[in-house]
Amino acid sequence: MRTVYIGTAQFAAGLLRHLVAGGTVPELVITRPDRPAGRGRKLTAPPVADAARELGITVAQPEQINNSAGRQLISGAAPDLLLVCAYGELITEPLLSSYEILNVHPSLLPRWRGAAPIERAIIAGDAETGVSIMRLTEGLDCGPVCSSVSEPINADDSFGTLSERLELRGAELLRAALVDPSPFVEQDEALASYAEKITAADRILSPQSSAREQERVVRALAPHIGARVELADGTMLAVRSAHLEAERLIYDEVVPPGSRAMSWAEFQRGRGE
Repeated sequence: MRTVYIGTAQFAAGLLRHLVAGGTVPELVITRPDRPAGRGRKLTAPPVADAARELGITVAQPEQINNSAGRQLISGAAPDLLLVCAYGELITEPLLSSYEILNVHPSLLPRWRGAAPIERAIIAGDAETGVSIMRLTEGLDCGPVCSSVSEPINADDSFGTLSERLELRGAELLRAALVDPSPFVEQDEALASYAEKITAADRILSPQSSAREQERVVRALAPHIGARVELADGTMLAVRSAHLEAERLIYDEVVPPGSRAMSWAEFQRGRGE
């Protein structure tokens, strides 16, 4: 079966690596264009572009996948099926009607549709999450689901540790769906919830929140985004890891403004505390 893989984010890159390791190699990978990133605003390739090149798969980075140029890239690969994961752009007609399109989404749909399902599941304190394989339709992650698998959220899971497991589970689930697809079942709209994109405000550890709620935010945003806390003197400190101790939030690793990552104890020593 000939496939085109469409994805952008780190989760999609990890899933692509697992797919190829299991013998499912797309004819073409489509991802977003390189964008400025980091403090230096250096032009940076998406994680999926790097992964595809490492794997020796042809990569295309159209400005718009839905326009005629984007559609021609896909048709040139003559795919039987399109595989989508964390692409970051809605796919619209006529692509939706031209191909069977399977989307890999890291949640137990209809819970946590949207941009940040892993982060929102950790922040909410969910006991489990998972991966769903759905048919792509108009709308946000609302197409019928053919298969899903659950994964526990451990008390010490960060975004990084949980997403690694979900990448593997998602690849296994997708390979099974390609070989022996289950019937598609419509989602229950009454159970839908939405994982909004993480904003700057979401990163701030609020003193109005409990220590447990703040600890979940730290884990949910590590290591890719990072939580932040404002100290009494107005210093805005990045918090890379923390733990609970007698219902108090204890910082483990922090990043002061314009400095390197360091332990909380080292940071305090530097301030003479």
